[in-house]
Amino acid sequence: MTDQQRHRFERGTDGPKVIVAGIDGSDSSMRAAAYAAGLARRQNAMLALVYVQPVLSAGAALGAPVAEATGDVAEGLVNEIRTATERLKDIWNVRWEFHTFRGDPYNGLVTAADELKADAVVVGASESAGHRFVGSVAVRLVKAGRWPVTVVP
Repeated sequence: MTDQQRHRFERGTDGPKVIVAGIDGSDSSMRAAAYAAGLARRQNAMLALVYVQPVLSAGAALGAPVAEATGDVAEGLVNEIRTATERLKDIWNVRWEFHTFRGDPYNGLVTAADELKADAVVVGASESAGHRFVGSVAVRLVKAGRWPVTVVP
């Protein structure tokens, strides 16, 4: 090994800097967030927790307060994450941010990963039977091939 090759490695900069974890309140998404938090802690990376607020135009057309309902879900998720963070702050210290995007889950996570300059994406396995017809978000993210994607069962 030459001196030039030996100096190419920079300690502390070889892992991901930003890890995006998609959450929607489901059990698998919360396990994905916990897994991503462990990765972020070990890599000293920023954990970006992303909730994609669905756009339900049919509900809005019928007069349902869709934006308010999805905003309440986002607020509930933030409170749950803050509570867990406070409970574990003396044991683990993880830098994290919470972001919300609007749209379908796949496009919302792609937008989030692009805007946040994600080095990795972590999502929970689909708990929906409908993914067999349109493909799960996880499979679509893997097929996009733009980031390493971890799917947590």
